[in-house]
This record gives sequence, C-alpha cells and structure tokens, in this order.
Amino acid sequence: MSATVLVSRDGAILTVTINRPERRNAIDRATSESIAAAMDAFDADKTLSVAILTGAGDHFCAGMDLKAFLDGERIELAGRGLAGIIETPPRKPVIAAIEGYALAGGFEIALACDLIVASESAQFGLPEARRGLIAGSGGLVRMPERMPRQIAMECALTGRMIPVREAERWGLVNRCTPAGGALDAARALAGEIAANAPLALAATKQVVANSHRWSEAELWPRQNAILETVITSEDAREGAAAFAEKRTPNWRGR
Repeated sequence: MSATVLVSRDGAILTVTINRPERRNAIDRATSESIAAAMDAFDADKTLSVAILTGAGDHFCAGMDLKAFLDGERIELAGRGLAGIIETPPRKPVIAAIEGYALAGGFEIALACDLIVASESAQFGLPEARRGLIAGSGGLVRMPERMPRQIAMECALTGRMIPVREAERWGLVNRCTPAGGALDAARALAGEIAANAPLALAATKQVVANSHRWSEAELWPRQNAILETVITSEDAREGAAAFAEKRTPNWRGR
C-alpha cells in the first residue's frame, strides 16, 4: 500500500481514500496497485461487508494521471484495468462517495462501484471525445446501464459535464447531499448494508450486476446455483434463528 491510498475500517465497513488531492486524485500506477490491493483484502476478509471508495480533498478523481502516462507509466493493471477495479470489481458491494469532479476515468471508476452517493458539488463526465480519445475504461458500457440510453449517448458524444442534480434525475446517483456531506451519507448507507449477512450481500450483488447479461436459458440455473450457496450457509441458519429468538444476528460470513 502506498501513501497515495489510505485505508481505514469501522466494523464491517472499509473506507478506501484516493489520496492525491494535489493532482485532483488522478490515478498513477502506484495508486492503481494500491486500490487493487485494498479491494483484494476487502474481498478476502470475511468480517468486512461493504466498502466506500472516495477521494481526499475537494474532488473524487479526475481520471488517469496524464503526466504519469506521458512519463511512460503503465497506469492500467493487466486484467484489472484502471485503478485495479474497472475490469474486476470486488465481489462485495462498493459505494462511491463523491465530492467535486468525477471525470473521465474518475467517472468510470465511480461507475464500477455499485452505488453512488454524491454531494451538490459533484460533476460527472466523459470528456474523452473532446480530446480525440474514447472512454475505454468501462464508461461507454456501464453508463447506459445506469441512465437512459439516449441520455448516455448524448453525454458521451458531447463530452459535457453532468451536474449532480441531473445525474440524480436520471437515476445515476443514489443519494445527494449538501456539499461536504457525501462521505457521511455513504457511511450511513454502508451501515444499513453492513447490518445484513455478508454472503447474502455478495450473492445479491452477483445476481443484480450480472443477470441482465445471462441468456434466458442461463437465468434460473445461474441464479439457483448462487442461491444454493446462501441457503445452505451458517448465516442462513443464524438469520432464521435470530428472527425466531427476536435478537440481532451474529453473522460469520460462512
């Protein structure tokens, strides 16, 4: 882990902070590697249920560090992409907590997360076409899944900024807060999620995130295989017992 990424935990919640405010949290190689390491540790730890990804200072992330790129750094990780999360997001839920800019690769990182909490200062955008480039880190795939297709097409083709209230209107943002409030609101949302069984959360994410790509023939067999791993778990029995005994469940992640 490098100083460009800070990691902290509060119970079952992990917070990962991109810590390059002087560069608007742009992603260089070390930052990609550190985010990937943090997310691997998150997935491997059965006592962690949900992660928050945020940025230090006034902005979430301005995308790839172009200076590092021009210096010859390979910013993207093989098989994982930008920030180590684009191509292989964690199995468990991740919330993006956004202040200020989430632009280019920064927007694509936010789209790789499962939920977005943003403050009134937040602005989103894929400006690559204005630079003769293409948004190649998942934005052109994920944005039409999160908002109306024709609006996603407009935003990608024009490269314009998307203010947070517009993003909220299109369903891109789960919760909008006053400026400076995104992280606290993300922690509150994470707390609601973390109260639930870790195995059930990971399985639920798997179905919601992937089922729209399954064929009709695949749909029920795939979902039922995932369901089987949950209903035969210790946590499933613990949940039923806790309900019957009118107590808080003691989840074990197995």
